Amino acid sequence: MEGYGSAVMSAGREYRGSLRDGMFDGEGELLFPGGSRYQAVWHRGVATQGKYVFADGLEYDDKKWNYCDGYDRRFYTEICSGFKPPGIPQFTNLDPPRIIPEGCYDCGDGFYNPETRVVVDYQFEFLRNADDEEHEWIIRTCRKAWGKTAEHKPKP
Repeated sequence: MEGYGSAVMSAGREYRGSLRDGMFDGEGELLFPGGSRYQAVWHRGVATQGKYVFADGLEYDDKKWNYCDGYDRRFYTEICSGFKPPGIPQFTNLDPPRIIPEGCYDCGDGFYNPETRVVVDYQFEFLRNADDEEHEWIIRTCRKAWGKTAEHKPKP
């Protein structure tokens, strides 16, 4: 297959762009079911340069990435549009936020179970196994579903 085309792959991913000998070759993008995409220049099926764009339009920058890094916990919509009025929290870019299964974390592209170290998408389809680095990042920075609610404890 040669020229411009598209191919639908497993888990609902789609490639649109240049093909050569049945491989990604030239400009093209991978589209993900949640609306995010990876735009790249490919050579014989390997991306030589590219950028990841989240569904909300935020572009990933590996050199100056400071989005939700622990120092600035605003969401992209808050950075672009400002904060919501006081008393209205924004836990995610979604309104209302997703319900996280008990004991799991919302890691952006799905839910992470620290017991099994598996990430599943929001339809509970397998995405990947988390390595040690990703596990530590998720535990440190992502929103978790708690098994019990926090209680107000008045000062003695």
